[in-house]
Amino acid sequence: MLGFHFSLFPILLNDQHLMKFGFEIKQMFFDSSAVKRGVDRATRRVFSRFGAYVRRTAKQSIRKRKKPAPPGKPPSSHTGLLKRFIFFGYDKPNKSVVIGPAKLSQNNRGEAPSLLEYGGPTQLKRNGKVISAHFRGRAFMGPAFEEEQPKLSALWRNSVRPRK
Repeated sequence: MLGFHFSLFPILLNDQHLMKFGFEIKQMFFDSSAVKRGVDRATRRVFSRFGAYVRRTAKQSIRKRKKPAPPGKPPSSHTGLLKRFIFFGYDKPNKSVVIGPAKLSQNNRGEAPSLLEYGGPTQLKRNGKVISAHFRGRAFMGPAFEEEQPKLSALWRNSVRPRK
């Protein structure tokens, strides 16, 4: 690390005073690696909390009922599968949080969560025949994210603290 020592009165200072002055200046600055670790720790903690809040809100928006939800409203849960497979995780390399339903693999249900969120065309098997269908979106993750986003700044408040 490159250090610079300067003195306003170089004639009046001897080597001992110059070393003491340089040491005092160095103490006034912070340890950048410790600050980076603190920020990384706070980022993980804040984003993990935010992910948990969005997941909770999304799960609470999905009602258990037999009838389908009207388009534009969160989907109905007929089996509880969608609610059980909403997860979140902190992505360390990208310093972000990933929140959403896991891709379901049983009976080609893998596209079901994205069809529920965004709608769109798909092909279904009915009575041995393949038919085309178009689903209207019943978003649940986007609205949950939007509902929780204003609380994110409060989560950041005082989140970077010195380690004890």
